[in-house]
Amino acid sequence: MTMKDLPLDERLEDIEPSEKGAVHHEEIINSFSPEERKKLIRRIDIRLVITLGCLYCVSLLDRTNLGAASVAGMQIELDMNQANNGYSITSLVFFITYTIFQIPATVIIRKVGPRIFLSGIVILWGAVMLAFGFVPNWETMAGLRIILGALEAGLYPGSVYLLSTWYPRYELQKRNAAFYLIGSVASGFGGILAYGLMQMDGLAGRAGWRWIFIIEGLLTCALGIGSYVFLVDFPEKAPRSWKFLNENEASFVIAQIEQDRADAAVEPFSLRRYLGNSKDSKVWAYASLYMLTTTNSYSIAYFLPIILEKSMHFSVAKAQCLVAPPYVFAGIVMYTQAMFGDKYHLRGPIVAGNALMGILGLGLLGYLENPAPRYFGVFLATAAANANCPALVSWQSNNIRGQWKRAFTSATLIGGGSIGGIIGTTVFRAQDAPNYQPGLLCTMLANALVVVIVCLMTLKFHRANKRVDAGGKPIEGQVGFKYTY
Repeated sequence: MTMKDLPLDERLEDIEPSEKGAVHHEEIINSFSPEERKKLIRRIDIRLVITLGCLYCVSLLDRTNLGAASVAGMQIELDMNQANNGYSITSLVFFITYTIFQIPATVIIRKVGPRIFLSGIVILWGAVMLAFGFVPNWETMAGLRIILGALEAGLYPGSVYLLSTWYPRYELQKRNAAFYLIGSVASGFGGILAYGLMQMDGLAGRAGWRWIFIIEGLLTCALGIGSYVFLVDFPEKAPRSWKFLNENEASFVIAQIEQDRADAAVEPFSLRRYLGNSKDSKVWAYASLYMLTTTNSYSIAYFLPIILEKSMHFSVAKAQCLVAPPYVFAGIVMYTQAMFGDKYHLRGPIVAGNALMGILGLGLLGYLENPAPRYFGVFLATAAANANCPALVSWQSNNIRGQWKRAFTSATLIGGGSIGGIIGTTVFRAQDAPNYQPGLLCTMLANALVVVIVCLMTLKFHRANKRVDAGGKPIEGQVGFKYTY
């Protein structure tokens, strides 16, 4: 009996980072022809990457549509002003619970399973979005944003972790980029969608900005229900996940992961070991990089429509619609970099290059008067911040081994991103309108720090790889494993 003939559970028991195990993995992989592999991977991409991308799209729409609602009259009707800073507070409180619930979410998704967990939280936060359309004051909206943050906390780290369990290290950035691209580019058209929904102003006696939340909440609930059908569980559970893969196909996926980094098997959960992963300095370095990156991406998402209207003097209609083109450009840059990065095993130089592009873009936006070069700066800044998100997620996944450590670092990375959201929503203060110079300076500084940290991490990884080449201590406890930089 060959390895391919064994039931999947028995194959998982045999997974060990040994020479004998490597032969078995090679046997399973070679039992599939190149054409069969392509068809299988394409099927996984469609069910996993596209479904998660659509959920991430509504996630971004639902957390960042405050900017669109603001220019549609929300701030005036709910009495958000400089005295109470209602808009900044409502934007900020989301990230408090979003940060707190990151780490528990990655434990729950492993225990409950992605299909039930992810689809469940999407349906629940869709209901919260519906409630946004009926709030009587900004304080009530702020309270609902706290609940929204707790529910959305599980989607991004859960998705990042789920993707990392399905793909080898150097096939991952393309998938992370596609997942993020679907979400960010589609949400970039949220301004156009919001403008269309604003035209419902007066329908059923409700303001146009309220219809933005009501319709998008209904859309979120519908996608949450649909995701239960299309989402798949972790590879070892895939044969039992709506007959998505048969035993042989699931074993191929697991063999690829085991051959790549030898961590396909799930070790028993231990809270002490799980939290013990916090002792690894690179965990916090990646979280810091993501925090600095999302300081930029959230600032752009929340305040770009307002800057376009108040600082660059575009009409409300133009301000809503001009948000989309920079996100389309960001999607092109993001996926091109992902293809290049996976092919040449590059991560750090891409991240640092994007940060430098962000500094240039923000400089053009903040310190020129002509609207044309300022709007070009928006393209550069938006592309830099958004392209670095999948690049950093992939870089972190490349240099981490172990199922629970991967879950922990996914949570801390995205948790760092939520802190970046807190920074991004507080540095653009109402009293700094219309040019928001302090906020622009802060985001430029964040990009500069990204370059510094990337240089330090690259030096650290280069030295560690040299020690491995010289016969030193294995990296991440795996012989032959080397850092990607």
